[in-house]
Amino acid sequence: MVNQLSNKSKWVLLSTLLVFLLLLPFLAGYFGNAWIRILAFSLLYIMLALGLNIVVGYAGLLDLGYVAFYAVGAYFYALLTSPHLHDQFTFISQMFPIGFGLGSITIVIMAAFVAALFGIMLGFPILKLRGDYLAIVTLGFGEIIRIFLNNLNSPINLTNGPQGIGGIEPLTIMGNELSNSISLSLIDIPSVQLHYYLFFLFALLIVIISFRLENSRIGRAWLAIREDEIAAKSMGINTRNMKLLAFALGASFGGVSGAMFAAFQGFVSPESFVLMESIIIVAMVVLGGLGNVYGVIVGAVLLYAIPEVLRLVARPIQDAIFGFELIAPEALRMLLFGTSMVLIMLYRPQGIFPRIPRPNG
Repeated sequence: MVNQLSNKSKWVLLSTLLVFLLLLPFLAGYFGNAWIRILAFSLLYIMLALGLNIVVGYAGLLDLGYVAFYAVGAYFYALLTSPHLHDQFTFISQMFPIGFGLGSITIVIMAAFVAALFGIMLGFPILKLRGDYLAIVTLGFGEIIRIFLNNLNSPINLTNGPQGIGGIEPLTIMGNELSNSISLSLIDIPSVQLHYYLFFLFALLIVIISFRLENSRIGRAWLAIREDEIAAKSMGINTRNMKLLAFALGASFGGVSGAMFAAFQGFVSPESFVLMESIIIVAMVVLGGLGNVYGVIVGAVLLYAIPEVLRLVARPIQDAIFGFELIAPEALRMLLFGTSMVLIMLYRPQGIFPRIPRPNG
């Protein structure tokens, strides 16, 4: 009876949280669309953090180049939906005079598979590396991707180099472009709010997949590899395939996030995929709690949303208190970011919500 009550309470809590998240954009909208935009980007970073959590939290493989898969997804969507390829390559404009004829959601799904392929390409050469060596190689991979994106404008202009790619088509759902607002009866839903709901749908799907993976045989195999790879191999686990699967699945989540980022922004450039982005995503996973889906979600929201909120409110608050701006908002954001990371690592090194081991049996 206690277990049934506990399960019932859990479902009531989840239902209440779901309703709150669906109504949250309307509440934030009273303060301006900038607040809804922060919510939408928080969902993107949740997807990125959950993807990295598969590699780092479940399989124990330190990846400092995860932003590369984010970039692959973004540029894949940008190249297929912008006029860039048609303008640069005559044979493409002749073969596809009216575009590639692919729906935006189809391209997002394709971006997941393309990013997964890049994840496997990264995984193959580094299967025997661990710890610091693995971190250095993955860091180098992320920088290689960024440098390629920054320089593949000559002799063949594939990425348009540091100028980036613009004119990217927005996401389309049932023939409706999300770049336009939708009026439902007396309610006018702006474009940024429509993106929030689509991002929320994908984030919810990724959360469900993460939970299913954690409680599956694959998840247990990853956990065994993380704790002791030699022991896992002696128990018959194919560590090579499990590692490649972790890289592929984690990369696919990054590809989805990148594709939706490109559609949301309408523009991509290499500056969006610098090393600092990878470090922040790793910090989200570590801060929230390695291997804990709830903790990773909290870490992603805290490390993205709070600094962005400070960007909006830091100056008005200082003006109200001191009558002038004492600390620039950007400096204050990074100061609090660094301070919070130091305090967490000192007093709660396992993260805000550390993973609770499953009882045996």
